[in-house]
Order: sequence, then structure tokens, then C-alpha cells
Amino acid sequence: MKIINLSEENNIICQYLAELRDVNVQNDRMRFRNNVRRIGNAMAYEVSKSVRYKKTLVTTPLETTTVSVLDDDIVIGTVFRAGLPLHEGFLDVFDKAGNAFVSAYRYYTDRDCSNVGVHIEYIATPDLTGKTLMLVDPMLATGESMELAYQAFESKGKPGKLIMACVIAAQEGVDHLKKCFPSDDVVLYCATIDPKLNERKYIVPGLGDAGDLMYGEKL
Repeated sequence: MKIINLSEENNIICQYLAELRDVNVQNDRMRFRNNVRRIGNAMAYEVSKSVRYKKTLVTTPLETTTVSVLDDDIVIGTVFRAGLPLHEGFLDVFDKAGNAFVSAYRYYTDRDCSNVGVHIEYIATPDLTGKTLMLVDPMLATGESMELAYQAFESKGKPGKLIMACVIAAQEGVDHLKKCFPSDDVVLYCATIDPKLNERKYIVPGLGDAGDLMYGEKL
């Protein structure tokens, strides 16, 4: 797996990410969601450099000219619920893409809340056979949600190309996906990579529970 860490150089994503982390800004849910969506816009632009294009002719009011247009059958996949704003950010850029969704939630398997499981419940996707799947999810903690989401999507057709994207990744999650997807043909885009997970498997320093910050606390 090839890792692209966008925080290794200065870009506007750094500003959006700073606001996502800031406890003094996080209480504005609309701004939080919008910053995740704007990161999706910026990341999708970076991803757009790696997909296929073809030459075609367009007619302007003055003459005909040659331009490059997308020549890739793209599907954007995401994990409910926290993935929705990032998904929308990608869809703003790849506006003709197909869309795929899977629900996954974490649960603790012990009283100390130190062992985390991930459960998949729902999937909706077009046929993915031979297509370019962009699997996006804002928080990459252990990496299991991303792994299981891909397995669920793969049951509906084997993608020809896999691109993953997240806002904040933990190093542990990155290492897990490297083992799951050893081929350099698979690319993971991260806005930043944080060093560790705490005892409850939340990313540190991270930003807290992204889904709750977007949509409110859940039972």
C-alpha cells in the first residue's frame, strides 16, 4: 500500500484540520461537517491526479479544441454515519461517480472497553466489477472498519482499483491496512497521521468522536 500523508506539506487542509481538532470550534456542528466536506474537496483534487483521462473535442463559441476528461468508472463508497460529509466532499469533485454505502459500528467486547469489535449491518452499492472504488471514512483508528467495509463492497464485485481516504489516521490503523493491502496499487490518502490509540481505541490526539460531533450524541 502506498501512503500519501497530506500534512507533510503546507496546504489548506491544515487549516480545516486545525478547526476540526479545536474544542472551541467543535461545538458548531455545521462548521465541523463543512470542514470535513472541504477536506473531501481538497483530497479529491489530489486523488484526481491519479485516475484515467482521455482526449476529446469540445466546441467553444469560436472553434473546436481538444480537452482532457475523466475516463474512469468511479464509485465513492463510505461508512455510515460519520463518513457522509467526507463522501459529499468527494462527490462534489467526482460528480458523475456512482455511490456505495455500508453501515458499520464499533462495540466493546469486554467490560474495560479495551477490546473493540466492528459489526457490518447494511450495504447498498452498484456492481463494482472493474471499477475504481474510492473508499472514504474520516477516522482510521484500528483499520478494521475500513477492512470490513471493503470486504462487504467486494462481495458486490471486484474493483479494478482501490483508493482509500481518511481525515485522521492512527499509525496502528495504517499498519493494519498495509498488512491487508500489501500491493502498491492500493493508495491511502490521509490528511494527517496521529501516533497512537488510547485504551478505548480512540485516536490520540485525534478529535474525539467524529459522528457525535457531526450529528449529536447517540445512545
